[in-house]
Amino acid sequence: MAKITIAFGILLILLGIVGFVSTGSTHPTALIPCAFGLVLAVCGTLARSEQEKTRRLWMHVAVTVGLVGFLFTTPGLIDVLRMMRGVAVRRPVAAEAQSIMWVICGVFVALCVRSFINARRNRQT
Repeated sequence: MAKITIAFGILLILLGIVGFVSTGSTHPTALIPCAFGLVLAVCGTLARSEQEKTRRLWMHVAVTVGLVGFLFTTPGLIDVLRMMRGVAVRRPVAAEAQSIMWVICGVFVALCVRSFINARRNRQT
C-alpha cells in the first residue's frame, strides 16, 4: 500500500500543478491538491518501513489525509453536478479540479479500507 500511497500523492501533486499552470492562476489555493499529495507521498515513503507498527501508523495517517481531502472537496463535486444541470457556478475550473480530487481521494480511501480489512483478516488467521 505504501507504493500506491506514493502514486496517489503524485497524482494529486500533478493535479495541483496542472490546475495552477493551465489556468494561469495566481491564487495559491489552486495548489491545495499539491499539499495533500505531498503529505500522502511523505506518508507513503515513511510507510515503507520494515517495522509493522511504523508502517501501520503512517498508513493510518495517509488514509486520514485522504479522507479529509475527500470530504473537503465535496462542495466542488456538488458544483460540477449543478453545472451539468445548466446552473452557473462561481468558479467552474476550481469545481472541476475539486471533483477530480474528490475522485482521487475517494478511490484512495476505498483501497486503504480494503487493505486494512484484508490485513486484519490475515492477522486473525
